[in-house]
Amino acid sequence: MALAIVGTLALSGCGGEDDEQTLTVLAAASLTETFTALAEEFEAEHTGVTVRLAFDSSATLAQQALEGAPADVLATADERTMDLAREALATEPRTFASNSLVLVAPTDGRTEVDGFDDVASGRASYVACVPTAPCGALWSALADEQQVEAEPVSLEVDVKAVLARVVADEADAGVVYATDAVSAGEDVVTFPIPGADALTTTYPIAVLEQAREPGLAQEFVELVLSAVGRDVLDAAGFSLP
Repeated sequence: MALAIVGTLALSGCGGEDDEQTLTVLAAASLTETFTALAEEFEAEHTGVTVRLAFDSSATLAQQALEGAPADVLATADERTMDLAREALATEPRTFASNSLVLVAPTDGRTEVDGFDDVASGRASYVACVPTAPCGALWSALADEQQVEAEPVSLEVDVKAVLARVVADEADAGVVYATDAVSAGEDVVTFPIPGADALTTTYPIAVLEQAREPGLAQEFVELVLSAVGRDVLDAAGFSLP
């Protein structure tokens, strides 16, 4: 069964022989649902292999990869953060998906939000990602383009943290990826953001230099890029290259 871990990955050794068939994948938080499904598919095809998933902000994961975190694969939510980890990459990054931003509000929120203008004008509060995260960098560019002067009331470490604040009705609205709105289902109401379709982020994946299972790591990359991977990503709302 795939192991999903949220937060910092320890920079200790991988252990003894019991860990020799453990594949560790560092993945952007917005890939939580899709990579969990793909990890289970991978385990079903590889008897005796356990996929260990570590989800976090792409910038955090890139830094961990550079510091030699015991991991085999890195998948980030933009090319910028993958480039930060270039010295730790054993293979050239390959693009497997893209995403765009939307606005979400709690279905039964304390404040009624009718659309993007409520946030842009400051009539409604909103939360967004920190600028170092791909979702935050994308929002900064989009907010500048749309001349949004209202500042977020909170900056979260990654897009899942933003979504959690909205679902918990701790903010009137939040800026998340389209795929996160899909995963939240009926818990949120989704509104388009003008210009978002023209400003997207692309997701690269690569095998890491420190991979203890480089062969398995490459096979996981191929699964993500395969027809099976594309079906899972498409169903989650990702755009495909």
